[in-house]
Amino acid sequence: MLIEVLRLSHRLPRDERISTHVALVARAFGAGSISYTGQHDAGFELSVSRICSQWGGKTASGQAPFSISYEKSAVSLIRARKRDGFKVVHLTMYGLPVQDVVPNLKSCEKLLIIVGSEQVPGEIYALSDYNASVTSQPHSEVAALAIILDRLMEGKELGSGGNDAGFDFGGKISIIPSERGKKMKTP
Repeated sequence: MLIEVLRLSHRLPRDERISTHVALVARAFGAGSISYTGQHDAGFELSVSRICSQWGGKTASGQAPFSISYEKSAVSLIRARKRDGFKVVHLTMYGLPVQDVVPNLKSCEKLLIIVGSEQVPGEIYALSDYNASVTSQPHSEVAALAIILDRLMEGKELGSGGNDAGFDFGGKISIIPSERGKKMKTP
């Protein structure tokens, strides 16, 4: 499954850290890319690219390395993805429970997951094939993204045994699991 994430309305300096965390979760939990709208932020793009160059960027589906891009219009991007056969799921506290939506998403070949920032315009709700809630309470878009990706990947991204991750990210650096201490493989 090809998964892309769209982060809405990135605001400087307010969203620098949260948007970076959204990107890190998207990458680590199996998405292939993140796009963002709002204010263009070269520092955000550089930070994500730097993580990929050190920790790897191969994706769960074996597609091209994880990437980040800026988009001027969320609506234009959503419409283009829908034309390309993507199903669109918007994570919100007002949607149907995520556990009810995920079974419908597992058969999708292409999926665009939208996470908000400031108040999301009604047009995003209308364009989305699914509006999914991770609880019906205020919560973090980072947590919501992690939960839906974990359910879509069925935990494969978490790894097992002596493996540092469920996916081979192809990075220069990787963690060696240990109960205590920090063990890493480096070049």
